Amino acid sequence: MWVSSWRKWCWTGLAALVVALGTMSLSWTRLSAEEFADSDFRTWVTANGVRSTVKLRVVALQGSVAKLQREDGGIVELQLSRLSGEDLQYLRNLKRAGSTPVAALNSTTADGKEWPRWRGPENNGISAETGLLQKWPEDGPPLSWSASGIGEGFSSVVVWNERIYTLGKRGGATELICLSTTDGAEQWATAIGGGEAPNCTPTVDPQSKLVFGITHQGDLLCADAVTGAEKWRRNFARDFGGRMMSGWGYSESPLVDGELLICTPGSDEAVMAGLKKDTGEIVWKTPMPAGSAGYASPVVSQAGGIKQYVTLVGRGLIGVAADDGRLLWQYDRIANSTANVPTPIVHGDLVFGSSGYGDGGSALLRLHRDGNGIRAEEVYYLKNNQLQNHHGGMVRVGDLIYTGHGHNQGFPVCFDLKKGEPVWGPQRGPGSGSAAVLVADGKLYFRYQNGIMALLNASPNGYQVDGTFRVKSNNKEGWAHPVIADKKLYLRDQSELHCYDVARP
Repeated sequence: MWVSSWRKWCWTGLAALVVALGTMSLSWTRLSAEEFADSDFRTWVTANGVRSTVKLRVVALQGSVAKLQREDGGIVELQLSRLSGEDLQYLRNLKRAGSTPVAALNSTTADGKEWPRWRGPENNGISAETGLLQKWPEDGPPLSWSASGIGEGFSSVVVWNERIYTLGKRGGATELICLSTTDGAEQWATAIGGGEAPNCTPTVDPQSKLVFGITHQGDLLCADAVTGAEKWRRNFARDFGGRMMSGWGYSESPLVDGELLICTPGSDEAVMAGLKKDTGEIVWKTPMPAGSAGYASPVVSQAGGIKQYVTLVGRGLIGVAADDGRLLWQYDRIANSTANVPTPIVHGDLVFGSSGYGDGGSALLRLHRDGNGIRAEEVYYLKNNQLQNHHGGMVRVGDLIYTGHGHNQGFPVCFDLKKGEPVWGPQRGPGSGSAAVLVADGKLYFRYQNGIMALLNASPNGYQVDGTFRVKSNNKEGWAHPVIADKKLYLRDQSELHCYDVARP
């Protein structure tokens, strides 16, 4: 698999990787050379300036993944967010020449300037941003600006095209709100529905210039991301018979995948649904007895050679076929009876899931092709006192998982994904309560419930704190996940949003 480090995505392992791929049967169809006649074998360069050790040419793009062919015909997959600006421009030129479908190029940036979806461009909690502070001053990084009056809610933010999007409850209604990245000035707001304050983080689709948001009670709105004009709407309860597993309301961020919008209404007839992103028309629904929605968000997996959407619902982890919405597999051992929250991690044929509360825990699954379906094999299960994440999320780097352990705790831990063993931790961190986590430029950003922000060294060599500060405001629990885009750290705190400059001088 890919060999990675914290400061550069290392190509030195590519030669061994492509040799290994040559002995494997590929799970997707090779495309004819004639279809990509203008694509040459060339050396590729990462966003960090590291050059590939072999020459490859592009043969296809699927979502945010480029499929590259080596000279002996083998195929390598590469995330677009890892490519240099020069390589991205090369792919755009192919698009203009009509030789390659490169729609995903406009939805992914290599320099970390955009964060269009919950957990970032690759749905993994990792920012491609580099050149960030490796240690913070005693009082934290400088505050660039603060905005207020954006309403109640635990929604985080997304960033696209010099705009910030979030949800907030103002005047009795939940609104989709757009702000400027320059100073936080409000650009527009569009009402979605009533109910309690929102938890969902919006999703922007740069290709179609649409933005999607879900309210606490399941109103789904699609709007023009530039103007805020409403395009279409759905309601999970009315249109799908949807229900949450418990009373804290819908919290997922929907997934845009090609022409589909994937969401989780949570019902017997539609635990998950695929909609046309432009119109809201239902393409497929996933039946599941006693189905209910959890608080996680769906991610894409190619495990077992079947493209599928993986998420954590009321009855545990599930995988849903991308082509027709059929339920491929289910695993309920980590499902707690209160609130299943963390978005699962997918890695090759592996799925890692965790949940909090007294009956939660963690598990690693390996997915195997079984005819037209998938068989989920439990690699290991860990009880809640061994490892569990409440709702701050988990990040995978290589074969290591970084997260906050413990129900209503954010004890930092570095965990070996494949062995099921801690590398270091868990141990008490600088703050208290649950911790929302992301990774950028070799560092862990822990945002604690009590308003403390911490910078930790993302390394298997041991726990190390490289700075802390108290967020400017702490109006309620600091549960909104941190975001890094264009060397800015965004921290939502109910009606306030704070923007910190974390660029290295």
